[in-house]
Amino acid sequence: MDASPSDVAGPDAATHGLLICEHCDTVHRRGPLAHGEMAECARCGAVLERCRGMRADTMLALIVTALVVFAQATLWPIVTLGLNGQYVAATLWDVIHMMWLDHSQVVAVLAAATLYVFPLAKILTLGWLLIYARSGRRAPGFRRLMVALHHFGPWTMSEVFVLGALVSIVKAHLYFDVLPDPGIYAYAVLMLLITVFAGIDLTRLWDETCDEDAEAAS
Repeated sequence: MDASPSDVAGPDAATHGLLICEHCDTVHRRGPLAHGEMAECARCGAVLERCRGMRADTMLALIVTALVVFAQATLWPIVTLGLNGQYVAATLWDVIHMMWLDHSQVVAVLAAATLYVFPLAKILTLGWLLIYARSGRRAPGFRRLMVALHHFGPWTMSEVFVLGALVSIVKAHLYFDVLPDPGIYAYAVLMLLITVFAGIDLTRLWDETCDEDAEAAS
């Protein structure tokens, strides 16, 4: 459904319930959306918001699941390499440590940031916001954390790691005995969870929560 521009709204019109297109800055009035519907800008056709049936409680449960899977993915061995009867298992941090010792410090830092720091920061930040959102409240630091979530998105590259690891396993199988370990499967599950969260419009938390300090001041 298309959102209608609020060009006729007067200067005293309430700002609550308005949508601003981030592409062309057209202001629209928010209308109710049925499950699966989306609001599009009447001027440029960009998607303004989507109606997702997932509630804050459901998203928080997925966040807890993602945190458990993330711990498993980073602590469990990813792959075991065998040569002449000798086998060595490697975790994510073993791989990063080997890259650091191999004078690839830049790659090691990028791998640690994109596979550990940013995904963990995104999971914890979203979990903190959802704990308060369950009761319709905004968490302390809500505005800064919502902005941070927007910037975390491009830097969580678990899906790139999983695809790269699968290609490496296939190629390494020509020279070594390669055994995928539980860590790589945990990363595959984490990739699916991150994909699910990528399809959720988190901007709706602005409308589904209220600032207690602002209400008290009014």
